[in-house]
Amino acid sequence: MMVYATVIFDMDGTLLDTLADLTDSLNAVLEKNGFPTRSAREVRSFLGNGVRFLISSALPENTEKQAEERVLNEFKAYYAQHLQDKTCPYEGILPLLRSLKEMGVRTAIVSNKFDQAVKLLSADHFEGLVESAVGESGTVRRKPSPDGVLAAMRELSGAPEKTLYVGDSEVDVLTAKNARTKCVGVTWGFRDRDVLESAGADYIIDRPEELLDIVKNG
Repeated sequence: MMVYATVIFDMDGTLLDTLADLTDSLNAVLEKNGFPTRSAREVRSFLGNGVRFLISSALPENTEKQAEERVLNEFKAYYAQHLQDKTCPYEGILPLLRSLKEMGVRTAIVSNKFDQAVKLLSADHFEGLVESAVGESGTVRRKPSPDGVLAAMRELSGAPEKTLYVGDSEVDVLTAKNARTKCVGVTWGFRDRDVLESAGADYIIDRPEELLDIVKNG
């Protein structure tokens, strides 16, 4: 008998390598509006807290609110057209999801990406492998609020003590704590191992297939 019956994943930096498309889209909009562009390393450090945090972090300090809103809206529109240019699953993710499905484990995605993008990317990359995909919306607050994880657990009939939340950032660790689930931190995403350790991740893995043993044995 498995220790965990439900696994809920973060998307960016956990299932999908989205950094190049996010960086390209952000810089296209920054350049259009006359702002300095950002390196991929900088963008990596801005990710995990939702699109508004990404934009406010990327803009120079003291940028006017009106300009920030304009850049935010333009980024959403531009990224919606370019979110598949370079994005792909990390190595080992598709075999992992297939194995979880074969084991009868129920799976979902909960991301701070805007809901439309989460659903589109999930359908394109994980059709038939992930049962639910939830992003930030008017009714789901962004992580570390547990809203999305709780909604996914309700949809999958998952119990907190039998659920894992898998993510790559300190925000994901806090989200899991707020939802009263265990957290698995992954080291291939947008944060380093020491960040996950400091945040208090219950487990930390370096390769996707390592998750299978945790699901089975805890």
